[in-house]
Amino acid sequence: MLIRRSALLGAALVLAAAGSAQAGDGPGVDAGKCQVVKFCVGVSTEGKAGGATPQTGSQDSNAASDLKCGYTKIDPEPPASAEELWKGADPAKNDLYFYSCSDGGQNNPDGFVVVPTGQQPQPQVNPQELAQQAVDSMTLLGPDININPKPGGRGLVGMPVWMAVGRSPTTWGPNTASASAGGVTVTATARVSKVVWSMGDGTSVTCTTPGTVYKSSYGLKRSPDCGHVYTQPSTNRSGGTYRVTATSTWVIDWNGGGANGQLTEVRTSSVAVTIVESQAVNS
Repeated sequence: MLIRRSALLGAALVLAAAGSAQAGDGPGVDAGKCQVVKFCVGVSTEGKAGGATPQTGSQDSNAASDLKCGYTKIDPEPPASAEELWKGADPAKNDLYFYSCSDGGQNNPDGFVVVPTGQQPQPQVNPQELAQQAVDSMTLLGPDININPKPGGRGLVGMPVWMAVGRSPTTWGPNTASASAGGVTVTATARVSKVVWSMGDGTSVTCTTPGTVYKSSYGLKRSPDCGHVYTQPSTNRSGGTYRVTATSTWVIDWNGGGANGQLTEVRTSSVAVTIVESQAVNS
């Protein structure tokens, strides 16, 4: 993408230089401001993709890092014969700018913009920012934990623990939302790709499914897709419980405004479970 942007700008500069030569003007350089045939850089708009506002519990955002976009004015201008750049506009009545973003056009299309002489370029809609706005409106929550033994109850050392999470649009997905601005609409769809369970005893379990909710008919079987077995009682710990933390990773695919991409969000929920030695239960 960086190569594409450089090539486009390079072509514009060659045309600009040719137009300048035809007019009998030599290329000029203004120290500190311009590079090659008055290639001046002026940023008139800047975008930053920020993280989602936490909705519940302990939540973090792992969205795109800083993204900056801006305009480069092409001066001297290419000749009128450069129709692909001018798009039918009259060079005598318009100026030519190049719009680009720090991602090299990967998620935010860059290209030439024709602006009437004397006017400033209008801020371009940043599809990635719209995608983040759509995500922010989804109210993505931490996992809706369903664990056996239940919080408030007691489980046994060496017995299977079953972990599962509720499957709703806000806790598992899919969750779809759109955001619009300047005639551009971006649609984003979020789904949980995995849940990492920190069991409180120094171990963790990664589950790529919501897990299976335990039923009494399962007896002493182990969970087929998301389970754990404690080897030590929680009664020896401060508070007498294990703090179980479930961290979900949301993957959000978005498209619109001639671009597409992917964002990630992280959400966390936790509960406390009590695990005791079997003889303590039987006493």
